[in-house]
Amino acid sequence: MSIKAKKARVETILTRLRALNPNPRCELYYETPYQLLISVVMSAQATDKSVNAAMEDLYRNGLTIDAVLKMGEAGFLEKIRRIGLAPTKARNVLKLSAILKQKFNGEIPRSREDLESLPGVGRKTANVILGEIYREPTIAVDTHVFRVGARLGLHDEATPDKAELKLLAIIDPAWLPMAHHWFILHGRYTCVARAPKCDACCLVDLCLSKDNFARKNLIRT
Repeated sequence: MSIKAKKARVETILTRLRALNPNPRCELYYETPYQLLISVVMSAQATDKSVNAAMEDLYRNGLTIDAVLKMGEAGFLEKIRRIGLAPTKARNVLKLSAILKQKFNGEIPRSREDLESLPGVGRKTANVILGEIYREPTIAVDTHVFRVGARLGLHDEATPDKAELKLLAIIDPAWLPMAHHWFILHGRYTCVARAPKCDACCLVDLCLSKDNFARKNLIRT
């Protein structure tokens, strides 16, 4: 499929997803940019639901950099034990909190380079922060975005970083960062990894997956 065809295709896809959900939102609960940063770090190999369950009460009570540093690594670990890879994540959150206070005056940096210099922050996490907090035209390719993009014929890459570049090449910046949320939510609730809900999908006629509901019906007939 040509770049021109993919651009037209993604316009159709995003127009349909916007019609169903005009104001998609990040499903991680947070009240400050710092809280979002540590939640995104903790969401690696964990669900947003599990992160919210561990952190929402702390956030509602005004969790800050100073509060985390006062807890220390052991104290913070006790708060997040239900989250996967909790010891490593607690260590990273304490380290990045100290760096934010010492190097960035407690502010969340706006540059990708500075964000990715923080412990536990990779390209995907940096993209989430740049898009959600600073409204930069980014797309964070997690497992949902990667899967949905491949099934819809928007990329055929083997890694998230390469898929991100392909998606950025065909998505008009005007759709970003909102497209990030539409793809994630579609992958989380409709285009799931196993037994995708093709019969309830607004994009079923555009899907190239071998598991596609419409293709199965065509085969039967």
